[in-house]
Amino acid sequence: MPKKTPTKKPQIPGVPGSVTPPLEEPAEPSAPLPPKDDQRAPQLRTATAAAVEGPPSARSQQGEYLTTAQGARLYDTDHSLKAGERGPTLLQDHHLREKITHFDHERIPERVVHARGAGAHGVFRAFGAAEKVTKAGFLRRGVETPVFVRFSTVLGSRGSADAVRDTRGFATKFYTAEGTFDLVGNNIPVFFIQDGIKFPDIIHAAKPHPDREIPQAQSAHDTFWDFVSLHTEATAHTLWNMSDRGIPRSYRMMEGFGVHTFRLLNDDGETSLVKFHWKPRLGVHSVVWEEAQLINGFDPDFHRRDLADAIEAGAYPEWELGIQIFPDTPEQMFEGIDLLDPTKFVPEELAPVQPIGVMTLNANPTNFFAETEQIAFHPGHLVPGIDVTDDPLLQARLFSYLDTQISRLGGPNFGQIPINRPHAPVNDMFRDGMHQSAVHSGVAPYKPNSLDGGCPFMAGAEVGAFVEVPVALKAGTKLRGAPATFDDHYSQARLFYSSLTVIEQDHVAQAYTFELGKCYEQTIKERALGVIANIDPDLCAKVAAGLGLPAPKPSVPFDDAPMPSSALSQIGAQWPVAGRVIGIVADENSDLAAVTAAVSAIAADAMVPLVIGPHGGELVSDSVTVPVSRTFDTARSIEFDALLLAGAPADPRVNILLSEMFRHGKAIGGWNDGITLLGNAGIADSDGVVTGEDGPSALEQVVTLLASHRVWSRL
Repeated sequence: MPKKTPTKKPQIPGVPGSVTPPLEEPAEPSAPLPPKDDQRAPQLRTATAAAVEGPPSARSQQGEYLTTAQGARLYDTDHSLKAGERGPTLLQDHHLREKITHFDHERIPERVVHARGAGAHGVFRAFGAAEKVTKAGFLRRGVETPVFVRFSTVLGSRGSADAVRDTRGFATKFYTAEGTFDLVGNNIPVFFIQDGIKFPDIIHAAKPHPDREIPQAQSAHDTFWDFVSLHTEATAHTLWNMSDRGIPRSYRMMEGFGVHTFRLLNDDGETSLVKFHWKPRLGVHSVVWEEAQLINGFDPDFHRRDLADAIEAGAYPEWELGIQIFPDTPEQMFEGIDLLDPTKFVPEELAPVQPIGVMTLNANPTNFFAETEQIAFHPGHLVPGIDVTDDPLLQARLFSYLDTQISRLGGPNFGQIPINRPHAPVNDMFRDGMHQSAVHSGVAPYKPNSLDGGCPFMAGAEVGAFVEVPVALKAGTKLRGAPATFDDHYSQARLFYSSLTVIEQDHVAQAYTFELGKCYEQTIKERALGVIANIDPDLCAKVAAGLGLPAPKPSVPFDDAPMPSSALSQIGAQWPVAGRVIGIVADENSDLAAVTAAVSAIAADAMVPLVIGPHGGELVSDSVTVPVSRTFDTARSIEFDALLLAGAPADPRVNILLSEMFRHGKAIGGWNDGITLLGNAGIADSDGVVTGEDGPSALEQVVTLLASHRVWSRL
């Protein structure tokens, strides 16, 4: 791997502000500090999307002095206005009332689903490969489009933990010159349900039990398994969730899927059906189950911290956007797979994913609430060249998202919140409503009109109008039902399971066993086993043994064994190591010059070096000084992708760290006294435990192991 020469001292992420604070409270007035280098705010635009000249801080707080919301300077904000020092508080204290009233209304309703999330700014650059299938301008060769991405869990509340077993949201807002396009997807390509009318049911079943509001952010309880064991179209998604995909290592190492089939229209009026895919350049990786449990106890903000730290450290996450292309036939089928069924995916061996662009996330939000919390996605935010299909889940989402934004964000003007403002001109004739921040001119917000000169005028397709693709509809009868092709609930679950390695299949069995073991009702466990038997009898036998129950026979006939899809396994490839975190255990007895060299080498490879010492501050020996990033008290294995031992501190906390790293299949290296520590721990000759004559040689071996994510032979 080519070395990058560091241009400055390695930056350890996690700096809270842009300036180091003084020891004493500042006494001289000063202007608000600028944001950190890794932060960015939404572009300066008016409520109707006109670009505005001004500094990036134009929307931030202004001035050196504390003021009321109306700009009146204040001389005191520590004491309410009273009738004497010991008297009652006066109603006339306008500052107290304003301050408390605003505080009382600081929170808005959290999302019903996807409440727990993290976001980042970035840019999408198109390769031009999509020009043959769509006229969407942002997919033309070389076009760069600003984006904001929000990652999230589905089930938990805003205060829940990150590393729970759950589906993750992967929502991207493209601020294109033709209007906003939202690709609102998940990290799993199939959904629990086929029809949007069932969405309240699956969410009610998966959410905490309504009487006790527990368990939080978990599917390991009776109501969830009661539903999915009865509503078997959820089988494939449930299996994906029980796989390692349900506990990703990082948002940066997570695939994204548009889930639904979309219809594209090109310049010649030709249509194609497509599925969207986000492919992380770092590969798709997960944590192991014990690691996830430790994460949720020691660092429930693990995923959002990882994303922000990587961006702050300059290890910008990247994903390639790709599409699977299918002919737009009247049947909307491909190789026997119903493209309108959101519980089905198309194996990449049948339809390769063709890269059409790359997205780089390169800036953190300036304000979490203003950006990550208030951003509003909607599958109906489309641009010319991209249209929807009759997928019954997508059809319901087209209604639900708009309705939800109005409820959460206080009215119909949520599009005027800075993070939601389009980058294309807006002339919608909408007026008034709560939180209206545009100042509309003219007297005729209606069509047709003459008083405003007929403005705004209708646009044609030749000047970029969004025109729905005129799809011919077959004659049919009004009914509530689904096509026969929706009846297959097991073949794709079998395909996914058969595509996993033995290690990954064992993890699936362990996940089912844990989840069902947390259920109270025996009948629900037995019914769920009946569903698992229809996926794979061996899987069912393992789970049944763990539950102490007999394994039922399959209740549906098995077709020929499915052809495995290599794209579904996370094991076997080599991936870039940028952004990985390497811990270095050292103390004053270590060769600190070698530690300094290792820190520089790690940073030069765009990774993050964290020195772990017996105390905070610095390690000093032989005139060499090494800053300590973590102490034996504050370090835990979950934070590190690999570990280097530059010494052999006699401390039980180091032994715990080493033991967990080993159990979780992480690369471990050592030199000098570190080799002694490996021997004392009894792991010196194990797979993935390497030693070197010095720090660089040990580090080189560890980095090679990191490319495989874990030492899989140890799991």
